[in-house]
Amino acid sequence: MSSNPFTRPPSQDERAAASKVTDSCAFKAGFSGVAGYGIGLVFGLVLSGIEFSSPVDTSASTKQQIKTVFRDMGTKSLSSAKNFAIMAAIYSGSECMIESYRAKNDIYNSIAAGCVTGGTLAVKTGPRGMAMGCAGFAAFSAAIDWYMHKDD
Repeated sequence: MSSNPFTRPPSQDERAAASKVTDSCAFKAGFSGVAGYGIGLVFGLVLSGIEFSSPVDTSASTKQQIKTVFRDMGTKSLSSAKNFAIMAAIYSGSECMIESYRAKNDIYNSIAAGCVTGGTLAVKTGPRGMAMGCAGFAAFSAAIDWYMHKDD
């Protein structure tokens, strides 16, 4: 058996340690944030290509107009990436904590996590906005969870 850690199979202790890390809520929230950032980057790039809100200066050279368009696309894409990362991290982290507390995996975890996410994202709008954000995200989470598990 080889002692090279890259070619030998992992030991039971190593598997247990890796499982402990990947099952933690902090890891799940962080990983979801990174994945959300990547998805948001692509999503923002696509949407910014469809909707260009900045007026183009027709007196500028073509090269300058292209630079302006790409700069606007980059700004919108980064903004979308940041928003998706925050939303994904909050949702995933709260769902993991709720599931750990309840010791159950059912639709109510998704609904509660959606409520926490919607309320947290709407915190600057006050209690009414937070309640609406909670209700909207909870309903969306319930619909997605129901659709994903309707055949179970």
